[in-house]
Amino acid sequence: MILFLSKKKIVGNKDLSQRTPQFLYLTTKGRKTTRQHTIEIWFVEYNKRYYILSERKKDSDWVQNIIVDSNVSFNVNNKTYKGYARIVDKSKESTLANAVSDLMFSKYGWNNGLIIELTSNDNIK
Repeated sequence: MILFLSKKKIVGNKDLSQRTPQFLYLTTKGRKTTRQHTIEIWFVEYNKRYYILSERKKDSDWVQNIIVDSNVSFNVNNKTYKGYARIVDKSKESTLANAVSDLMFSKYGWNNGLIIELTSNDNIK
């Protein structure tokens, strides 16, 4: 018997195979080892910045790395950016947090986590 697997990615009722890239690749510097650490993660783009969510909030290793050193690199759609990351304070930036949460839910059907903003050095004036 031959089994063919579809390359379609379904999240909720949405076919994501023909849409924008689904993953961003974030590289941080290990806070203990100083080695490069790369993860694959869901993201949204908003106002020329990229946003990712940490389901484990500040307990995620990559978030701990960002707290120690906010300089990061990230790859989206085979384009690599150097920049920095910061935690979005939902209590002080509720408009931004709500917009990002809505975009994440619309794209993935999920939006529960600590919001991290990624800014490319290209966007810094």
